[in-house]
Parts: sequence; C-alpha cells; structure tokens
Amino acid sequence: MGDLQVLDADTARTVERVCDAIVPGSARVRPAVYVDALLARMDEGTRGAAIDAFAKVGEGRIADHVSTPEFGWVRALAIEAFYSDFVAPGVDAQGAWEEIDFNSPLATRLNKDWSYLGIR
Repeated sequence: MGDLQVLDADTARTVERVCDAIVPGSARVRPAVYVDALLARMDEGTRGAAIDAFAKVGEGRIADHVSTPEFGWVRALAIEAFYSDFVAPGVDAQGAWEEIDFNSPLATRLNKDWSYLGIR
C-alpha cells in the first residue's frame, strides 16, 4: 500500500482486515488510507495505542474482542472510514453513500475533499 503517512504495509493490511471484518465490504475503499491519515494527526502516544488496538483486535476472531475497549475504538474508526463516504485516491470503487442510497439533495451536492487529512 503506497501513499501512507504512518502505517507500514503489514500494519495497513491488519487495519484493512479488521475494518472489513467490522464493516463487511469496506476494504474495497481502502480504509487504511483514511485511518492512516487520522493517525498521522495524533500525538505519538495516542497513535501507538490506536495501532496497538488494531493489532490486538486483529488477533484471532473479531468476535472474541467485541466487549473490549480496543474493539470500541477500532470499530469507531472503521465505521468512520467507510460511512464518511471515503474512497482512497486512485481506487475505482463505490462509496458507502451510494451503497446505502444516501442521496438527499444536500448530500448529492457535497464535493468531498480529504486534503485536510493530507490525502490527495
């Protein structure tokens, strides 16, 4: 996975796998790119804790982690990464809003710009 700010390739794959297990089908939009951009804006301690949470939830079955604080954190990030309608640059995939038919007049006029996260 190229164009990542913080995550190495192995950790990015873990993030993708965990996100896809929590939000099935989300891997197609490359949520690790979004999560990576959020992590890049966190202080070092918080970033390390978030990466550790993904690693822990990625061990074994996701269901075994559901009641843990780590699961709550990565679940929130996985949901945000997908349902914000993010699609990584260069990826030809349908975003969440189209999939769930979120097409109110205001939503359809939005020009989503992720550059504030350093994503281009």
